[in-house]
Amino acid sequence: MTVATITFHRHPPQQIHPRETAGRYNRLRWAMVWFSQVIFYGTCWLRWDDRQAVLFDIAGRKAYLFGLVLWPQDALLLAWLLVLAATALFFVTALAGRVFCGFACPQTVYTAIFRWIEARIEGDHLARARRDAAPWGPAKLARRGSKFALWALVAGWTGITFVGYFTPMQPLLTDLAAGAPGPWAGAWIVGYALFTFVLAGFAREMVCLHMCPYARFQGVMFDADTLTIGYDQPRGEPRRPRGARQAEPAGDCVACNQCVQVCPTGIDIRDGLQYQCINCGLCADACDTVMTHVGAPTGLIRMMSAQPGGHAAHGYWREIARRLRTPRALAYLVVMAAVSLAMVWQLATRVPLQLDVLRDRQSLAREGADGRIENSYTLRLLNMREAARSVAIEVRDLPGGALIGPAVHAVEAGRVSTVSITVAAPPGERRQQPLRLQLQALDGSGDRAEAASVFFNPR
Repeated sequence: MTVATITFHRHPPQQIHPRETAGRYNRLRWAMVWFSQVIFYGTCWLRWDDRQAVLFDIAGRKAYLFGLVLWPQDALLLAWLLVLAATALFFVTALAGRVFCGFACPQTVYTAIFRWIEARIEGDHLARARRDAAPWGPAKLARRGSKFALWALVAGWTGITFVGYFTPMQPLLTDLAAGAPGPWAGAWIVGYALFTFVLAGFAREMVCLHMCPYARFQGVMFDADTLTIGYDQPRGEPRRPRGARQAEPAGDCVACNQCVQVCPTGIDIRDGLQYQCINCGLCADACDTVMTHVGAPTGLIRMMSAQPGGHAAHGYWREIARRLRTPRALAYLVVMAAVSLAMVWQLATRVPLQLDVLRDRQSLAREGADGRIENSYTLRLLNMREAARSVAIEVRDLPGGALIGPAVHAVEAGRVSTVSITVAAPPGERRQQPLRLQLQALDGSGDRAEAASVFFNPR
């Protein structure tokens, strides 16, 4: 297996102000920004059966995902989901490097939004750099104040939206309007908003370089077939400015440094693969613009693999198709398919009715008036459906065992109901006898659950 070599370069300490550019990668990046934020800001407003469609109700210890209601007993589904997400990230990385970082990572998405606001208020990258170096004055204070105010609005609404997935959004807004959101909701709104404000507004690429561990171990996930943004060195070298290209041999690179100016992490992609690169493709957009302007073929900087001759300038999807047939990609696909099938199987066999049996330890056993032995139990009946229903309790695997009292009980919708029962059976030869209690829903759904316990006989 070939492991990619990643060069570690010293990162400039000053604030980076990347130049704005246009191109297919930039359009794709902004399409992902819109797509992800429409989902994030909009999903919490969707309704389903007179409730919020997506809600993680911590107080009620359940989660609503449209028509699906999940309980703590379904925690294995969360584990499967985390495994699936991690494997999908590894799969995408093996195919096309850090495209998640460059296009879908929340840090990248919110940094792009905050930088767009900054550019609209403070001007282009040169104006922002000059303002950084200028002393504070009324003009600088006004622009910075306006920028911080808009950042605070975006961060504040982001915090409210985040909390709205754990507390119903409409009551939350009502409480906020009244100035009483509650300590838990208020602390999370302020904390998440401050987190967004600092990381997207000030830390920016420092998160990718110094806080995110993904940049450090990505090299073990790359191989010679992995597609990453790269510089076609044989075609581009030696670099020569346009005015000096006639006197000496020159490659297609005109040494304009546009690729460096647009890079959000401030690296030079022409120096080779570096851990700071997040595969956003903005350098490729800038280079294509310059190549078009000078009349040279585009693709000097492009998505390419380390294979000799790998990935021609316009063969991106063909290269992806080839990469899908490699052993590593196929292994990831097999794992994702297996995990997905496991999740589907668990959901298909999931019974929205649970039964727990608790022994009454104050009185293990007693003899009844008819000579039979009686044991008391406390049942916890969990009805996972959002409708109240009746259930029947039946004693199994205990010779002569029967319930004393009613066998049918009502259980509330989406609640845990506690029922006390007494089981009677003829005296047995053993001190302990096994029994099973079976729960049968009477609403025609066919839901049933059972639990094992022990029946005690006195000495």
